[in-house]
Order: sequence, then C-alpha cells, then structure tokens
Amino acid sequence: MPRKMHLGWFFGFQVQSWNQVWSGDGDTDWMTPEIYVEAAQAMERARFDCMVIEDALFVPDVFRGSADWTLEHALYAPKHDPMPYVPVIAAATRHLGVIPTVTTTFYPPYLAARLLSTLDHVTRGRVGANLVMSHNDRTAQNFGYDAQREHGQRYEVGHEWAELVGRLWETWEPDAIVKDAEAGVYADPAKVHRLDYEGTWYRSRGPLNVAPSPQGRPVICQAGASPAGRDFAARFADLVICNAQGIDSMREYREDISRRLVGHGRDPGDCKVLYLVSPVLGETDAEASGRWQRMLDDVEGNIERNLAILTYYSGVDFGQFDLDAPMPVVRTNASKTTIEHNRVKSEGATLREFCSRPERGCVDLVGSPDAVAAQMEEINGAVGGDGFLIALPINRRTVYEVTDGLAPALARRGLLREAYAYPTLRENLLEF
Repeated sequence: MPRKMHLGWFFGFQVQSWNQVWSGDGDTDWMTPEIYVEAAQAMERARFDCMVIEDALFVPDVFRGSADWTLEHALYAPKHDPMPYVPVIAAATRHLGVIPTVTTTFYPPYLAARLLSTLDHVTRGRVGANLVMSHNDRTAQNFGYDAQREHGQRYEVGHEWAELVGRLWETWEPDAIVKDAEAGVYADPAKVHRLDYEGTWYRSRGPLNVAPSPQGRPVICQAGASPAGRDFAARFADLVICNAQGIDSMREYREDISRRLVGHGRDPGDCKVLYLVSPVLGETDAEASGRWQRMLDDVEGNIERNLAILTYYSGVDFGQFDLDAPMPVVRTNASKTTIEHNRVKSEGATLREFCSRPERGCVDLVGSPDAVAAQMEEINGAVGGDGFLIALPINRRTVYEVTDGLAPALARRGLLREAYAYPTLRENLLEF
C-alpha cells in the first residue's frame, strides 16, 4: 500500500500576484475574501487538510535603508490580519482546516485562548494556530518596545505562553455543559475551574469564559528550525512546518522531531511534519522545464528578491554587502537559524551566486503533474515525512494547477485520502 500524505497550502493575506501575465485582478483581489474562498473550495475538492496563513506585524524598512523596495514590489507589505478571514473561509467549506498565525509575543494568552476557542466553534472544529515568536525589532517597536527579547528568551516566554493557553482551555471540563432543563442547570459549576496560574512571565486567574470547543484544543502548528524551536514544536505542536534543504536534511529533521516528541512523552505519530515545496508545473515535462528555465534566467530579479528576503529574516541590510564575496557572517537576534542555515548552504559560493537562483522550498519539483507526483511519493518515503505544504501565490492559475492537476495525479497513485473521514481538523490529521 502506498504511504498516504497530507497536503496543505502556506500563504499570507498580502499581494499574491499583481503584475504578471496570469495575475488577473491580483492587485485588488488579495484584499477581499472571494479569491481565498475559491481557493479553499478548490483545496477541499482536492481533499487538502488545511491552509496555513502566514502573518507579520511590520513594514520592512531595512533593505537598502528604507521601505521603498518592500512597498514598490509588495513583497511583505501591505498585509492584512488573517483572523477576520477565517470565519468567511470556514463558512464556505465543510472540511478544510484553517490555521492563522498567532504571535506568542504580542497576543496576551487569555485573549488568544478565548479567540481560538471561539473560532473553533465558528469553524465546527477546523481551526488551528500557527505559533510564531515575532523575530523583528520593528514589530516590537510597533507595540511600544525598543527591541525584541533575545532569541532564547523569546522561546522561554513562548513555552510559558503555550502552557498557559493550554491550561486555560482545560478550565472547562469537556462535559461541563449539561443542559439539564428539568433541574434548570445549563453548566455544572463543579466542572468549571479557576486556574490561578502564576508563571515567570504570565499570570491568569481563569477560568476561560468560552464553552468547551469541538476540538477542546485547537490544532497547534509551528515552524521551529532552531533547537529551541524544535523543542517547542515537539512539546506543543500537532503540525510542524519544515523548510530543511535537501533529502538528508529533511530526513534529519523528521528524526530529530520524533526523538524530541518521545522525550516529551508523546508518540511521534501525534505530530505531523509537512515539507514546504513550490512545484513548477506544466502540461508536459518540457513545458514545466521551460517555465523553470525562465525563472532561472531572471538573475537580477532573483538577486534583489533574495537579498530582500535575507534582510527580512536577519534584520541586517544584505544590500550593503559585496555580491562577489562569500556569504557574510552576520550577528542577528532575529531568525538566527534561517540565516545560519543559508550561510552553510552557500558554502563555496559568492553572495551573487547564492542569490541568483529562485527559492523553491525543501526540494525542486519541476515537471508534469504525473512527474511531480512521482517525485513527491519518492521524497516522502525517503524522508519519513507526512506530506507537503504548497508555498505558491494564491491566484487562479497556480491554485487550479495544483488542485485540479497535481492532486488528481497524487490521488491516482493512492497517495491522498478518498474522502474526509472526520469532522475536525485534528482527527483528519491523525487519520494516517
């Protein structure tokens, strides 16, 4: 029997595609929910597990000394808050999970616990939270602080935040609402508990004032790459996003997460690892290769974009460095592991050489739907993974190429579920 895989889509509520041949009305489509609703319905038809919605809370202004490049190219700004879109997408679907990003640094735990539990009711058990620790100093300044906490301390605080949120969800026992009309008792007071949580960073009296939600605990998603991030994921997450480069690194990541899960008293099967990929598809392998070659040929565009991305993750202006020198070693309190990983990956190459190639996730996937499906089957088996997160812009061309081209090719190989077996996101993730 082939090993079934889970599928999701990773994107942000920002400009998806606005000045390309197939962009349509992408300059304004991204602002309103219709295009995301259409995409969600297509993903559900293809039997995806979820969409994971990235977020950030600042306008990047470090690259080349200003926000000009960011705003001119609409790479990271403008960007909308994902939360109001969640109920709209959920109302138009029946099975697809919706996982917005929540920052543990700037969402108070009680607010987050209440909001996510409410959304779990609204979606009938299909919501999750992609937990991030907000790496950029500009975000901290937007909330009245001078700078972010030190990287390791952000994770210490994040551990306590996640523990408190989980404890708040437990302040109502699952059967606390009894609805005993004869006795005139709606909720059993003996099954609703004060928390009186006293931690290093947070305090909360409790109980939560939201009824127990369908999942009890909304699905927790995390993209930890550093040792601290991996440990956080192994302790709290139900779904982990991996962007390790190459088969060996992907396998090492899965094995490491599994060891850490066991260390926290959990079964490795309780947490799914999905790998980020950005497939390049065509009707034929030749057509896909032509599209890929055109992307490779845009050397100057790739360099500028990758320098801006490195700047975004490091908080250090990569536009200042000599392109013909090796990748610089930078000190950062932002995404340390991402920057160090890219430095190691670039060993032996100049900054220009490293940045001249478009980023395509963990591995390159190029070809017809059947060819890419075969690659995905082989890779998933080789790394011991649970499936893939598609990281492509949300426009009608890319969505339907995947949901109506690639997904059917995967289904023909027996790699996707034939139907949703359960009503909640967590149950569907744990199905296989």
